Amino acid sequence: MLSERETSERGEAFRALHRGLGLFVMPNPWDLGSARILAGLGFKALATTSAGLAYSRGRRDTAIGREAALAHAGEIAAATPLPVNGDLEKGYGDSPEAVAETIRLAAAAGLAGCSIEDASGDPARPIYERGLAVARIEAAAAAAAALGRPFVLTARAENLLHGIDDLEDTFQRLAAFAEAGAEVLYAPGLKDLETIARFAAELPCPLNLLYGIRGQGFPLAAAAEAGVKRISLGSNLARAAYGGLLTAARELAEQGTASFAATTPTFADLDPFMEA
Repeated sequence: MLSERETSERGEAFRALHRGLGLFVMPNPWDLGSARILAGLGFKALATTSAGLAYSRGRRDTAIGREAALAHAGEIAAATPLPVNGDLEKGYGDSPEAVAETIRLAAAAGLAGCSIEDASGDPARPIYERGLAVARIEAAAAAAAALGRPFVLTARAENLLHGIDDLEDTFQRLAAFAEAGAEVLYAPGLKDLETIARFAAELPCPLNLLYGIRGQGFPLAAAAEAGVKRISLGSNLARAAYGGLLTAARELAEQGTASFAATTPTFADLDPFMEA
């Protein structure tokens, strides 16, 4: 558990990353070992991943509740000296009041910031009506401001992840979230650099880009040139790790061989990242 001073210092460091020059990469660990490896590789901040956590518990994404998610986030925050952003899905409640309470609990867990989605979890109406979505961000921003220390609020517009290819509505939602008090804006699913550059140039807050999704096909340098401030990877690293497990286990089960062992990291490779 982090002290109040440690939490405040990490909040300040996290906010400073968004105000500094250039792009920074914020990868997403899903357990303590992956957090220590990523910190050891020199990244400046980390973020939790709701899907990565869920898979590590044998559950599907969005199946982990607030208490377990925040306990996990607190463990990740305590595992390294880096500021940690929480993937807190829709804030674990529909109402603005529920989202505000989640912000208070997230700060108490030691997070330096978090993201709140406008995805409702209702398959029939997957995205909140814009007025409610904005009210939820207003409540989150007010709760963050009342903490008395830096806490970076990211607002997410989820249209593109739910089959709603309406870039103008996505843009307008992000603009409204900025006006409601969000410090960082995020529309997971953006792929082409022209659209990304437009969002980065015309929105009033730093833009987070979900990187590594199929169809992007450009290097980080191009994202930086387009004006992106922050890169996150969502569940991509966790799924890459599980993909390695699937490939290796299928070879063992179906072929009775273990050629994968020739390229797996050794204890000497991994031990330096871990505590004794």
